[in-house]
Amino acid sequence: MRTTFQEDLARLEADLQEEGQYVLRALKGAMGALRNRDIELADDVIAFDDEIDKLCTRIETGVQTLLARQTPVASDLRLVLAVLKINLHLERMGDYCVTIAKYVKLTRDLQPERRMVEGLEEMGERAEQMTRVALDSFSARDMAGAESLGDLDDLIDRANRRAHDDVMELANDINLREWGLRMLFVSRCLERIGDHAVDIGEQTGYLISGEFREFTDASR
Repeated sequence: MRTTFQEDLARLEADLQEEGQYVLRALKGAMGALRNRDIELADDVIAFDDEIDKLCTRIETGVQTLLARQTPVASDLRLVLAVLKINLHLERMGDYCVTIAKYVKLTRDLQPERRMVEGLEEMGERAEQMTRVALDSFSARDMAGAESLGDLDDLIDRANRRAHDDVMELANDINLREWGLRMLFVSRCLERIGDHAVDIGEQTGYLISGEFREFTDASR
């Protein structure tokens, strides 16, 4: 019975990592659609979210079944709870990728501003990096890697603030203003993806130490 329980846990972790790869694929697609103004790719990102949602539901069902059949304690219970919470964070990250893709479609007829596009691309790269660090840290039970997400989050937050400054500079250009305002929402989505990566890191910290603590200061 114990062997089966550990096998079920391992399967849940594998599914979680697969979901993380799905999210990374969606993020790459959304940023590619933004960079190239590719409406077809944006549609693919939106449709692909169904696959993320299906995997999210499968993981949630697996956790419920595991809890119904077993009574995990100590580190096993922490792992089950961490999987459940990380699953939700990944699903929300996928939703933000969909939102980015929708804004690509919404701005298809608007003229972009090159410097701001480059800034958003940088944010997308940072969001991807943070997602990979979060997934790898959880897999390896790497506390140092998980804690590094707080510093990485500072960088993406700064980029988000720069995006606001960039839009202010576009305020007097009627041809760019609407596009810039839409891109603020894209910037916010990328910033939130980074926040969810930090949340995953916090779950890794909880799993390792048995104590939950936040890696970022909400007052900043």
